[in-house]
Amino acid sequence: MILTHLTKYRDTGLLLLRVGLGVMFILHGWPKISGGPEVWTKVGGAMRSFNVDLFPAVWGFMAAFAEFGGGILLVLGLLFRPACILLTVTMLVAWRMHALNGDPFVKWSHAAESAIVFFSLLFIGPGRYSVDKQ
Repeated sequence: MILTHLTKYRDTGLLLLRVGLGVMFILHGWPKISGGPEVWTKVGGAMRSFNVDLFPAVWGFMAAFAEFGGGILLVLGLLFRPACILLTVTMLVAWRMHALNGDPFVKWSHAAESAIVFFSLLFIGPGRYSVDKQ
């Protein structure tokens, strides 16, 4: 039908998606990684939405690492599915935190959309143009 000839570029589309999202998450994660314990503690405060008050700096570092490191892995298509799991969980935590804070849609929609995309990519895989080559 309409534009079906683009199907032969599916792996190119996956590459563009991986690189675009990966770079964005690298850029989101780097300030959190480089912000140190003060920023990590603030980010890790999101775990309070799950009634977890212990070690907020550790949770915050893990979230920052998931965004930054997961972004790098996404771009490369390396350890793709584990990276998608980490990113999905991180975005679900962010989504829940914003929802419980009563934040408006525009505040939590990015986390929700990202969680949906990463969960979907878990099933799709990285495509041919990746280190994992699936």
